[in-house]
Amino acid sequence: MEYIRSKENKDEGCVFCIKSNENDDRDNLVLFRGKTSFVLMNYYPYNNGHIMVCPYKHVEETESLSKQSLTEIMELADKSMKIFRNTIKAQGFNFGANIGVSGGAGIADHIHFHVVPRWVGDTNFMPVFSHTKVMVDGLLETYDKLKIEFDKLK
Repeated sequence: MEYIRSKENKDEGCVFCIKSNENDDRDNLVLFRGKTSFVLMNYYPYNNGHIMVCPYKHVEETESLSKQSLTEIMELADKSMKIFRNTIKAQGFNFGANIGVSGGAGIADHIHFHVVPRWVGDTNFMPVFSHTKVMVDGLLETYDKLKIEFDKLK
């Protein structure tokens, strides 16, 4: 939340537009680039493997996306869940979007969809007592595992 709320990050422009236009996918944690949308890991994940499926088009709501884009987003979310089941043995998922500031969106002006892998017992006391989330793997270690599988989608 500190990152999302900081003024300096807002002055740099839309993080999703910036990442979609740069070429360093590993540094930007971009796992896959489709025709109308792309998959990237969340820099501040809720759980290991927390990704976002994001349209290239900078819009705030689903009504502004084409049918092709909406279809690709759903297909990429579905394929991502399959990859998570096979590579990191996810047992369930949270999937959805926070639309608008009042809907909980940290970045409200560019819609994006979260796919969060879940496991039985993945919640614990750490966030409650110390505002700390335990992650099994680091971001780049998880990225490297997942990237191999996402590259097979091409």
